Parts: sequence; structure tokens; C-alpha cells
Amino acid sequence: LPAQLGVTRPTLREALQRLARDGWLTVAHGKPTLVNNFWEEGGLNVLGKLVEHPAYLPPNFVAQLLEVRLHLAPAYTRAAVARAAPELAEFLAAAEALTSPVDYARFDWQLHHLLTVRSGNPIYTLILNGFRGFYEEIARRYFAAPEARRLSTEFYAELRAAAQAADADEAETLARDVMRRSIITWAARARITFSNVSASYFMYCLQVSISLGNSSWRCLRITSMLDQACRTLFFTRTRAL
Repeated sequence: LPAQLGVTRPTLREALQRLARDGWLTVAHGKPTLVNNFWEEGGLNVLGKLVEHPAYLPPNFVAQLLEVRLHLAPAYTRAAVARAAPELAEFLAAAEALTSPVDYARFDWQLHHLLTVRSGNPIYTLILNGFRGFYEEIARRYFAAPEARRLSTEFYAELRAAAQAADADEAETLARDVMRRSIITWAARARITFSNVSASYFMYCLQVSISLGNSSWRCLRITSMLDQACRTLFFTRTRAL
């Protein structure tokens, strides 16, 4: 494999070790290196890498992401209002000036980032930060629909009122309701269908991950070489390298 890719063994070994740390592979001394089911064995680093390449995501990925947000957003919104209601109320006042989908996307990211930070639980912020660029890209598509902008405009106004009243319970209820409605709105707009991730998609993610292995590896034109060397490997998840 190093000869086919035109790299040294240490370079390839380092790249594979990085992939193993993130959950893409299982590497054990004296045993075959196995390609993992990264949806079951990957970590947050895998998630962050996947969202950098939205064209290769499964069609139901955004719906699943919104479902996760449904479970997280009410909790961190409640905590944030309980801890920093005046600051949130002041921030939400700017929502009245929003007009374009780009404005809404940027503001929505800033709002949720602020909510996670002020919740007092940094894990919420770390999770959200993993989706920074992807979040705004999807949000721009979402807010292209007038109904989506109207829904969020109402939410921002109601959340501001809850913050002004320092009503954390109401803030939690509002967040849960708008998250549920956003899932419905997105599904109607995107016409989401469900399918499995293809082997070629995983192979592409591996190409990208290995390309980040180190500075010298970054310079290689790996796409066609890695495709040829690894094509047969990734159609079967447990096939040894």
C-alpha cells in the first residue's frame, strides 16, 4: 500500500494511527487493521470531519442532527436563561433587524452559541462548535423559506420576553416547541429520504482524513491513487488492509 500511494511506511502508519484515534479504524499489533463502522464506533472528531463534506452526507443526516438539537437545545436554553437572562434579552433585541436568510443563519448560530456558553456546561459548546460552518450552510438553506423565517422571528421574540421575565421554564418550553417545528419545516422543504452511507462515501472521508495526517502528506495528490489502492477495501467493512 505505501508503494501504491507513493509514501513511506512511517507516513502511512502515522496516518492510520490518527484514523484509529478518531474511530475510523481498529489497529492492533499483530492483527489485521479493520475499517470500523464509524457511525457506531467513531467520536466527535469523526462527526466534525463528516460535516466538512456535506455533499457526501447521507440524506437523513440533517434530520438526525435536528433531532439531537431537539434534545439538547431546551436544556441549554433553560440553563442560559437561568444564569444570564439580561444578557440574552439584550442580544435577542437585534433579531428585529433580520431580513435575509444569511442574516437569520448567522444570528441563529450566534444565539445558540451564546446559549451554550451561558448555560455553564462547556460540553454543549464543544458539541455545537463541531458544526460551525455546516450549521450556517444548512441554516441558510432552511431560512430561504419564508415560513422558516417567520417561525424563528416568533421564537426570538417569545424567547426575549421569557428572558426579560427571567422565566427559565418558559424558555425551555419555547425552545422545545421551535425545535420540533423546525424538524417538520426542514423535512417538508428538503423532502428527506433515508438511505445508508455508501462505501464510496466512506472511502472519500478516509482520503480526506489521511490528507490531514501531517504536512508532507498534505502535499500529495492522493485522490486517484488512494481510490485505486483502497477501492476494494471499503466495500466490505471488516476487510483487512
